[in-house]
Amino acid sequence: MHIAEGVLSAPVLITGAVVAAAGVAYGLKKIQANHFMLAGLLGAAFFVASLIHVPIGFSSAHLILNGFLGVVLGWAAFPVIFMALLLQAVLFQFGGFTVLGVNTATMGLGALAAYGIFYAIAGKSANKRLKLAGFCGGFSAVLISGILTALALAFTNEGFVTAAWLIFLSNLPVMVVEGVITAFAVVYLKHSDPGIFNEK
Repeated sequence: MHIAEGVLSAPVLITGAVVAAAGVAYGLKKIQANHFMLAGLLGAAFFVASLIHVPIGFSSAHLILNGFLGVVLGWAAFPVIFMALLLQAVLFQFGGFTVLGVNTATMGLGALAAYGIFYAIAGKSANKRLKLAGFCGGFSAVLISGILTALALAFTNEGFVTAAWLIFLSNLPVMVVEGVITAFAVVYLKHSDPGIFNEK
């Protein structure tokens, strides 16, 4: 779901950069000291998963895991996503530097949507309907990120509307897969560390 360099207009790039900067700054304030190692592990999973992709026009379809990051880390998912995308741009020229803000914003806001939906379903202590909450969190993260990516393209140029729809539709299967992965992952984490889902 990365957008490549040279595609988006300046207003969209600036908006994305501002949103990303705010999210990263707030996320750094919210990250818990006992979650540093977990944040690193989840960032590595995000880094690897989103490198394995199928190119589609200006973007791609691939596993993202931003919903899982959002559910576990809350606001702290923003700086983790930013660092993973930055490393991808530096090491593999994947995505790019000018679009780093937009890509961080779309995936970070998807992670925050997952966080909110997960706790709305599972409750403050994440003790209710855990699998359902995890599935909805993982699914909604890709859904929101897909919509935001499509909007970024559509607001850049009306000629990109078709490409925007293609990107969104191509990620529908990914939404289901990510929902299933997140559902099983949260159940496993809850059993191994019952306090991990205390609200961030």
